[in-house]
Amino acid sequence: MASLNKVILIGNVGNDPEVKYFDGGSVVARVSLATNETYTNRNNERVEQTEWFRVEFWNEQAKTIEKYLKKGNQLYVEGRLRTETYTDKEGKERFSLGVRAQTFQFIGSNRPEDGGQFESAPRQQQQAAPAPAPRPQAQAQPAPQAAPARQAAPKAAPAAFDNSGGDDDLPF
Repeated sequence: MASLNKVILIGNVGNDPEVKYFDGGSVVARVSLATNETYTNRNNERVEQTEWFRVEFWNEQAKTIEKYLKKGNQLYVEGRLRTETYTDKEGKERFSLGVRAQTFQFIGSNRPEDGGQFESAPRQQQQAAPAPAPRPQAQAQPAPQAAPARQAAPKAAPAAFDNSGGDDDLPF
């Protein structure tokens, strides 16, 4: 039987990244991510509920997070839920649920292409296999010539909907 452990979050970062460098060269960055849900309860009152998630990023992702992410930024994260066990100050064994990021993307007004505060953040970071090497070409090809700019033709208005056909063509 197949199984799946995947979580998708879009929220606001609650703290500047906490980054640790390890002797073996690994890097981890941790942030808190807040998601908000707004609904109307039975008394017709508007209620806003915030959920906090602890998200960790590893290696190259962690370096990008450290460099570009700040408290308050919006972030899209795909990852896996992870359970961690620890002992609290009173000696009791505790469990915490966290998210290990697999993919993330900067969103909102903090994106570099929107004039945000980042200098040159990648649009999306993934811990995936490196891109395949380019294929060798048999012959050198000349560089393509730039096409002259064309003015966009105005779009034709869509045809008006005509419902005078009756119900004969309905499948039920």
